[in-house]
Parts: sequence; C-alpha cells; structure tokens
Amino acid sequence: MHKQTHIHRDYLLEQKKEKAREMEKFPVINLANINGEEKKATLEQIEDACQSWGFFELVNHGIPHELLDRVERLTKEHYRKCMEKRFNEAVGSKGLECVQDELKDMDWESTFFLRHLPTSNISEIPDLTQEYRNAMKEFAEKLEKLAEELLDMLCENLGLEKGYLKRAFHGSRGPNFGTKVANYPACPKPELVKGLRAHTDAGGIILLLQDDKVSGLQLLKDGQWVDVPPMRHSIVVNLGDQIEVISNGKYKSVEHRVIARSDGTRMSVASFYNPGSDAVIYPAPPLLEREAKETEVVYPKFVFEDYMKLYATLKFQPKEPRFQAFNAVNSS
Repeated sequence: MHKQTHIHRDYLLEQKKEKAREMEKFPVINLANINGEEKKATLEQIEDACQSWGFFELVNHGIPHELLDRVERLTKEHYRKCMEKRFNEAVGSKGLECVQDELKDMDWESTFFLRHLPTSNISEIPDLTQEYRNAMKEFAEKLEKLAEELLDMLCENLGLEKGYLKRAFHGSRGPNFGTKVANYPACPKPELVKGLRAHTDAGGIILLLQDDKVSGLQLLKDGQWVDVPPMRHSIVVNLGDQIEVISNGKYKSVEHRVIARSDGTRMSVASFYNPGSDAVIYPAPPLLEREAKETEVVYPKFVFEDYMKLYATLKFQPKEPRFQAFNAVNSS
C-alpha cells in the first residue's frame, strides 16, 4: 500500500511539474515596440501564438494600469454589493450537498453583459454606480482601439491588406462589441461543477482582463488542459470562430473552460469584438488563391447572425458540426 501511495504521489508531482512547464511556454507578447525596431519579431510571436495556441497574453498594450486597477476594484465592489447575495441564493436553492456526479448543465458563475457597439446599454444596466459606468465606458474605448490594432496585425501576418478584417466585420452598422463581466465564486465542491464549461468563442477577437490572484482559465492544447497564467495588468487575447473561417483554418479558435476553485472568487472581464449581425463571413479570397494547391478545406459562407443562432443551441459542443451545417446549406 505504501509503495502505491508513493507512486501516486510521484505521478501527481510530475503532472504538476508538466503543468508548470506548459504555463512557462504560454505566449506572453510585449507590444512596447510594435511600431519600432522589434515590429518584425513581435509580429512573428503573434503569428506563432495564433497558429500554435489560439491564445496569447499582452503586456505593454497601451491601456493605463491605473484604468485596469480601477475596473478591477469597481468590478469586485459591484459583485460584493449587488451580485454575491443573489448568486448564493440562486445556487443555494440548487445545493451541491447531495450531488455525487459532475453537473453537466450548469456553470458556477455570476455574470452581466454590457453592450458598447453598435449602441451602448451601459446607462440601462441597474445597480451600477456612475463611477463604474464611466470606468467601463473608458475601458471599452481603449479595448476597441486595441482590438482593431490587433486585427491589423493579423492582416499583416496573413498577407491581407490593412483593414481587411475590420471591413469584413463591419456589416451595415459596424461591429458588435460587448463585455461579459463575470465572477466565479469559491465553490465548496469544485470537482462537481465547472465555472464555465468547455467551448470555443463564436465571434471575432476576445480581450480579457482576468484576476491576477485566482486562476481558473484553461485552454485545450495537444489534448491537455493548460492553465492561462494570471498576470497583473496583462490582457489575454483569444481568437473566435470567425477568425478561423476568414483565415480558412490557418488560425484556429481553441476550446477553453473555467474550472471552479475553492480558494477564492475569480474576476473575469471579457470583451468580444465581433462581426456586425448582418456581416457576411467567408474565407478571404486572397488566402484561397494562395493556398489552392496546399489545402482542399474551404470554410463556409454565412451571415454572422445566422451563425450565432446556431451557436446558441450548440455552444458547448464541438465547432466542426456548426461549420459543416453551413457548408451543407451552401452546397444544396
């Protein structure tokens, strides 16, 4: 028995070391000199991250640290004052005391949504202080600019003309841009429920301000779940399904999840820069022309709003059937 325990302990230790090694490899990209002499090297790092990870973490991204600190402080204050009691009452009615098997149809999260574009709803959300509204409005403006700069970096790496992705997302009213503000409270039985179940993001490019003390976000890489390392004042970026389609699979949206934790509440402020509802999404023709001999896979053409309707019913299932459904419609 003692020998088995020793082997089990060694196995767990090795797993922990492997996880730490993967976190060390996670791409952290410094944008300080993106317009200077390090531009080429920085773009190469972004290209590698897009192809190999679908996620990367930005530092020196141009958003003032003071603003990030203010958003974090106000988000946590709002949760404690306005949402924590509601969450405890809602979850308390479900109760985990008698649950033995993992709950597959529930997420251990407390959320609300802000819309910025094409029109803002910040003034309509109840319980927000004016200071919090102002901070989120300022933050959204900075994130919108950063998202559009990143889209142009992707264009340069893909060999597309500057502004191609922004125009592809535009539709008749401009992009959809909104923020999901989430808190993942400490969970008494984290093995029985996910903070957020595994999924890919449906939209374009996602920019995340996450808690720098309580971890929980994981992405699937080479069949293994890898932690996205918490880092103060960083912005985590990941690619959604629409970038995979427009790049014709050169860049992939990656499955990710949030694990429930017992050691504290994790804050997450995720902003989604997505195509406009009536934007028509399809692989970029210049890529198809260049890659005609290299790949036979061609992603479908669809209206973004139609994709979102399908995604709403299949969010926690693999993305490939979503693409196949539109290919089937297009070929019929």
